[in-house]
Amino acid sequence: MKRIFSSKRNRLPAKVGVFLTTGALIAGVVGCVYNPPPSQNLEIRTWYDLDAVRDNLAGEHTLINDLDSTTAGYEELAGPTANGGNGWQPIVIFHPYGPTAYTGFMGTFNGQGYEIRDLFINRPDEGYVGLLGAVGSGGVTRGIGVVNVSVIGDYDVGGLVGKNDGTVSNSYSSGNIIGRSRVGGLFGSNTGSVSNSYSTSIVGGEWDIGGLGGDSEAIVRDSHSIGSVTGNSHVGGLMGENSGTVSNSCSDADVTGSEHVGGLMGENWLGGTLSDCYFTGSVTGNDSVGGLVGLNAEEGSVSNSYSTGSVAGTSRVGGLVGSTDYGVVSSSFWDTETSGQSDSAGGTGKSTAEMKSIATFSGAGWNIVAVALNQTDPAYIWNIVNNVTYPFLSWQP
Repeated sequence: MKRIFSSKRNRLPAKVGVFLTTGALIAGVVGCVYNPPPSQNLEIRTWYDLDAVRDNLAGEHTLINDLDSTTAGYEELAGPTANGGNGWQPIVIFHPYGPTAYTGFMGTFNGQGYEIRDLFINRPDEGYVGLLGAVGSGGVTRGIGVVNVSVIGDYDVGGLVGKNDGTVSNSYSSGNIIGRSRVGGLFGSNTGSVSNSYSTSIVGGEWDIGGLGGDSEAIVRDSHSIGSVTGNSHVGGLMGENSGTVSNSCSDADVTGSEHVGGLMGENWLGGTLSDCYFTGSVTGNDSVGGLVGLNAEEGSVSNSYSTGSVAGTSRVGGLVGSTDYGVVSSSFWDTETSGQSDSAGGTGKSTAEMKSIATFSGAGWNIVAVALNQTDPAYIWNIVNNVTYPFLSWQP
């Protein structure tokens, strides 16, 4: 035995063997990151089928029927007793080693208008929490309703998607969503595209908290929120924080926070744009509190938008915008009567009668047309029943 270990000639093959074995293990790990097995296309009828999506991240999957607490697999996979009381395990694969931290859903998930109900998640120390923990840049999720959900997470928390880098459309959520940061009724954070979607959830957390989404750096479009939103900083009825593009959207949420609190957006900054949007709920906060935006900063822009919501705060409070720091507001208005505010860090205050007159908005260059009661004209962004209603978006029923 001593002769073997003292021999340099025999020691080298041993080292090479160890190196090759280690290299093979590393290659195997890297292979898992870059070369996932081919995905199957699934028809989802049970919670077992839905759970199989995590092993088929690039597939084209179709929801065939509603899933709820009576559907096979609920107790084992998605209910309060599943996974030791943690409930559903969000669909995302984490990589402890490698160039990326995680792999999200990369395929197509077509809900066909069906609902996933009664989803339960209790993971207060985890991020990327939702039915889908993450959607990758090529992932598409559409036509899905997540209803009566109970979701608790840490960061990037949403009823449908924790972190979205792909495309979410024609989807909605309802239930209770709680987290620490980047928390929203439908999604936690977004660097992709969200459109034609809404949430009626009750949402709570600390910062970057929104009725639809917590934080967005890309596109939220033709969407809305109803419900209640509570947080500390950067709290909004639609979005907690925005540095992307939000358009043709609205909120009727009850919003409560401490600083940077807005009816639609807590903070709009870093060139974020907010256009053709409105708010009709209530906003209560301490500092930088606005009917539409709490803080509009760093070349953030607001245009062709309005607020009629009630606004209450302690310092830097505005009917449309609470405070501004190199932000721009154009062709936007707030109702001085319903808001209870005569001042704003941007925008123009109008009476209720003026806010229901098409002249106020057409004179500011809005794409708006007068319609008869209960009628819409989709050829225009905005419709109004002159002297009867406030402006509303033509996609609204």
